[in-house]
Amino acid sequence: MPRIGDVDEHATGGLEPPALPGLPTGRVPQWVLDEALGVPVHPLPWPAPPPPPPSSPRRRGRGALRALVVVALVVFLAVGCAVLVGPGPWPWVPQAPPAQTQEDLPGGEPEASAVPVPTDRPAPGNEVARSPLGTPPPPPPEGGAHTFVAFQEDGVTPVAYDPCRPVHYVLRPDAAPPGGEQLVHEAFARLSEVTGLRFVHDGGTDEPATRDRELFQPARYGNRWAPVLVAWETEEQNPALAGEIVGEAGSVAVSLGDGPRVYLTGTVSLDAGTLPELLTRRDGPALVRSIVLHELGHLAGLGHVDDAGQLLYPKAREEVADYADGDRTGLSRLGSGPCEADL
Repeated sequence: MPRIGDVDEHATGGLEPPALPGLPTGRVPQWVLDEALGVPVHPLPWPAPPPPPPSSPRRRGRGALRALVVVALVVFLAVGCAVLVGPGPWPWVPQAPPAQTQEDLPGGEPEASAVPVPTDRPAPGNEVARSPLGTPPPPPPEGGAHTFVAFQEDGVTPVAYDPCRPVHYVLRPDAAPPGGEQLVHEAFARLSEVTGLRFVHDGGTDEPATRDRELFQPARYGNRWAPVLVAWETEEQNPALAGEIVGEAGSVAVSLGDGPRVYLTGTVSLDAGTLPELLTRRDGPALVRSIVLHELGHLAGLGHVDDAGQLLYPKAREEVADYADGDRTGLSRLGSGPCEADL
């Protein structure tokens, strides 16, 4: 079939192409042909917009300046939203300089941007995990006699070490008997089993054992709380070891504001005169081990009991070489203390 606009020289019957509107010049506009052929026609807007005039360098500079202002505003708003939504100081606020008081500043106006950083304690949250590092085993069903050295303000919850961070300890090798260091490591491993606390040995130290020991010693131990100090001492070095006393141990509790008290570190003093002699006897190592376990029980927060069947009985007994039911009941609670990430 002939198509509109086609010229078929072999066609018969007098068919002629239909007349199409044209221009005075005799040319047929393309849109007329497209419309006759069924091709969609998209009209253009009339009148057509004139092309934009060439911009001058000054106008381009103003546009770039406006773009920079917009970008800066967006960035400022984004940072502002982040600060409003999340905690923490502005990134550019200095952290090291101490806060100035009103008397320190000219004119008596306090400086609002200075953030005090304490120098008497380490940065908070050192080695703190999101959950306890271990889980204490359930206490024996029958329980047993046990006491605690200190309690929280409620008078019921015992003060304990933070289970969400490891408890570091160091040994002072002075006067340590042969095999004494191994006994200490084994005792800490046993204490870890019954409390779920993680104890980490940091090696030896030359720190002297003193009654007024500093909790924070950055020059010696770095930016952290001082580790537990274990030392073998004579009666002259530690008068508390006089007479029949062969060991002494305890921990220091600290609280942050109204928060719970938490043990941070402590000391363990072992008799360097009596215990080495006991180690030379046939059953001496087991007895000395029980004495070290007894002292580590105090370090963790256990007090003495009147039950002679417990290891925390004030006198060492060969019949009780390990933590008994009452001891384990108390140590299980001491391994479930609160986590304090801000200390």
